Amino acid sequence: MRPCRSVLYIPASKERALEKARELPADAIIFDLEDAVAPEEKVRARALLSDELHRADFGGRLRVVRVNGLETPWGAADMLAFAGHPGADAVLVPKVNGPEDLDAVGTRVAKPLWAMLETARGCLNAAAIAAHPRLEGMVMGTNDLARELGARHRADRLPLMAALGTCVLAARAEGKLIVDGVFNAFRDEAGLRAECEQGRDMGFDGKTLIHPAQLEIANAVFAPSEEEVALARRQIEAYAEARAKGEGVAVVDGRIVENLHVATAKALIEKAEAIAALAV
Repeated sequence: MRPCRSVLYIPASKERALEKARELPADAIIFDLEDAVAPEEKVRARALLSDELHRADFGGRLRVVRVNGLETPWGAADMLAFAGHPGADAVLVPKVNGPEDLDAVGTRVAKPLWAMLETARGCLNAAAIAAHPRLEGMVMGTNDLARELGARHRADRLPLMAALGTCVLAARAEGKLIVDGVFNAFRDEAGLRAECEQGRDMGFDGKTLIHPAQLEIANAVFAPSEEEVALARRQIEAYAEARAKGEGVAVVDGRIVENLHVATAKALIEKAEAIAALAV
């Protein structure tokens, strides 16, 4: 799985933002034709983004296009424009309430699909959505979800925990990528770091972002630290030595290391190596 520590939304109607995105240290970019684009700009934004993705080099960044829903006047044309577009790696479907929404898009789009989980019904159906054969990634839409729930803003996001946890469970059960929702106060570095750490500890692969200033913190928090990588290597070595002696467990820093810990350690090292490869 490709690293998606930082997933930056870019309005598809903003030419300067599209140009700047080519150089930003984001693991993935969501080119947004939906919420970030005014109705009168939708058609122009679609043409602008299609041209930009044809001619611009975005390096190793994952390129995801968030289209408008089929129920809107622009959704069908968005999907037609990017159904087989060589510059798009995936299509992000907004407000997915169930697998049938992905079925409807899948008949029109040949690209891998991502799903926005931003409604109560979508979160309740997260397991079925995650199991869809065309789905590769899930994105939490926490702003819309909080609005629909009538939830109050809290720094600990307690009102959203049931929905966030349900969606992480669904993604992990099916081996799908899942990224956390946005943090709106882009100048609040301490708040962003705390929310990134919370999402990381819950099991999210990364975080969606609304401003380039948020990239550095998200990239750092969702990447294994040097200390974690060093510990993982020691765990693998200690377990190999224990197995060579006919023993089933090892001890590292006073903690038991079993085969499940070794699997986790190997996954962590693989993630660190994949992140390092992005910088090459």
